[in-house]
Amino acid sequence: MIQAENVCKTYRIGKVDVPALRGVSLAIDKGEFVTIVGPSGSGKSTLFYILGGLTHADSGRVLIDRIDFSAMSDSARTRMRRSKIGFVFQKFNLLPTLTAEGNIAIARDIAGKSNGAGERQYIERIMRLLGIDKRLAHRPSELSGGEQQRVALARALVNQPAIVLADEPTGNLDSQNSEIVLNMLRQSNKELGQTVLMITHNPEAAGYGDRIIHMRDGSIVPPEKDPQWSHAHD
Repeated sequence: MIQAENVCKTYRIGKVDVPALRGVSLAIDKGEFVTIVGPSGSGKSTLFYILGGLTHADSGRVLIDRIDFSAMSDSARTRMRRSKIGFVFQKFNLLPTLTAEGNIAIARDIAGKSNGAGERQYIERIMRLLGIDKRLAHRPSELSGGEQQRVALARALVNQPAIVLADEPTGNLDSQNSEIVLNMLRQSNKELGQTVLMITHNPEAAGYGDRIIHMRDGSIVPPEKDPQWSHAHD
């Protein structure tokens, strides 16, 4: 479902070239829940943004469902994201002028989705499982951080995307809200067969996945080469 082939990315900071990804290759099967871990600066977030089509690689290829994502025009890539990918970010990225329900509904509007009985039942179930069904009339400023992230997760799942990409979705949450978000990602993965790729610095959160990919210095490495991970298990 997701494939990267020798992906490279370098950022220019002042007059210095800083490699972020050094020829990363990976394959994630349909229905897998994969977590990517690594210290700050390891390249995991850069890889996330490239796999999601939110930024360009300097070289290499990204295939989504066997389609060369990296070769698409910007408009085609946008359509692919709308139809196949749901995003969850650490900073929530909710629209402040809309209510929680409005933030969720806009994802369906953008994707051109209908609101038939079956779809509405699914949406109501998500909201109930995430515990936000009583908070839908509130704007983001009236919600706690945990509630905002749960709204953001509902927005990502509402169109039942084939792929869910989550970048540190529990980074700003307490343990209770983290568990709610992670359990929902896991349940969605199992029940709908969604492919989930999650970036995290938290070993406990990483354990929710079927497989863990370790990154360091822009490359995929064995677990023992990740000091942060090794320390967490000392």
